[in-house]
Amino acid sequence: MAIRNIVKLGDNILRKVCRSQLQFDDRLHQTLDDMAETMYAAEGVGLAAPQVGILRRFCIVDVGDGLTELINPVLVSSSGEQIGQEGCLSIPDRYAEVKRPMNITVRAQDRFGKSFLIDASELKARAILHEMDHLDGVLYIDRV
Repeated sequence: MAIRNIVKLGDNILRKVCRSQLQFDDRLHQTLDDMAETMYAAEGVGLAAPQVGILRRFCIVDVGDGLTELINPVLVSSSGEQIGQEGCLSIPDRYAEVKRPMNITVRAQDRFGKSFLIDASELKARAILHEMDHLDGVLYIDRV
């Protein structure tokens, strides 16, 4: 595993829409492992592929309940509302209040290409949606 450089605000890659991940191979597995090491080293709770310079639709999240890898995630449903503080590893030392759904269901694939559904609420829902936004070139500062 290796710690990767985190792309910072101002780099155009953060504003691009990512393409679907089609290959579920050792290269993807290594990238996901590197992203996890990078996220933990930076003391973050999520990291999306474009934040490490890759324009593909995958991200990782760990809000203290174990690592969740989401490849080609799609929001299936959402309900409720929460307002909470968000920050971003690509925008260091800045935070803002952002409104998000309280509960979500997301369809995604795991590192082997197997589809699954994940239900999340509160902080985990916020973190997943924050990372999914990155896949569409949206930053939390756009939602303030």
